Amino acid sequence: MRVHVAAIQMAVGENPEQNLEKAEHWVRRAAAQGAQIILLQELFSTPYFCKDQDPAHFGLAHLREQDPALRRMQALSRELQVVLPTSFYERAGTTFFNSLIVFDADGRNLGLYRKAHIPDGPGYQEKFYFSPGDTGFRVFSTHYGRLGVAICWDQWFPEAARCMALQGAEILLYPTAIGSEPEHPEVQSRDHWTRVMQGHAAANMIPVIAANRVGRETGKSAEITFYGGSFITDGTGALLARADLAEGLVSAELDLSALEKDRTEWGMFRDRRPDLYGAIGTLDGFSRK
Repeated sequence: MRVHVAAIQMAVGENPEQNLEKAEHWVRRAAAQGAQIILLQELFSTPYFCKDQDPAHFGLAHLREQDPALRRMQALSRELQVVLPTSFYERAGTTFFNSLIVFDADGRNLGLYRKAHIPDGPGYQEKFYFSPGDTGFRVFSTHYGRLGVAICWDQWFPEAARCMALQGAEILLYPTAIGSEPEHPEVQSRDHWTRVMQGHAAANMIPVIAANRVGRETGKSAEITFYGGSFITDGTGALLARADLAEGLVSAELDLSALEKDRTEWGMFRDRRPDLYGAIGTLDGFSRK
């Protein structure tokens, strides 16, 4: 089966409705170009509020059934017959998560993923706003393939990619918000960020799609310039398409049937030795045995 995929990157402002309108514009544009799976960036309906620790920002969270971004993207997925993984700030009772729901090409809600790895550092103070996700890593069976979808900081961990691969993912998708380091402006992480995910693709022989945001966002204590660079790889990790610093989209066509054949013939999953990997299940690297 061949599938056309796209990643969108955009700058966002303070007005959530305008951000949703912009997101819809780009989704429609991608669909008009033939995209069947379309990935938007992390928390695309608001500025990246984690630059500061401000209790007022908890007011940006919504219950799943009340979130405007979810309602709008669900209707759009049904209308355009596209798969839309949709990032949002979730309130669940008294708890807050950085979450995502996958809408299938008929608008069906296929389920929830909550970000597992939560960063904490200057400009990226997410532990103040989000609890660690409790869903485990998930793979969603859609009209256009089995998708493993994780969020931003998750993308730095090969264990997450491998878990999704073992669960049958045919494509790995990572909505993202990453840019400059406020206290270390000399650090340029875009190439490192890209290569980490190229490695996931190569190690699992599964294409990766990453969608980052662009633009400069200023908070009370930090300013971040998001560097875009959204990209799509093939099953060897080679870049099929890569964006620069501008708003826009990148797209590519993937042959999922050929990729599955390649994975089977290569034997990397056949030759795994999980009985020897006990150290991965510990924090200090020592097996429990």
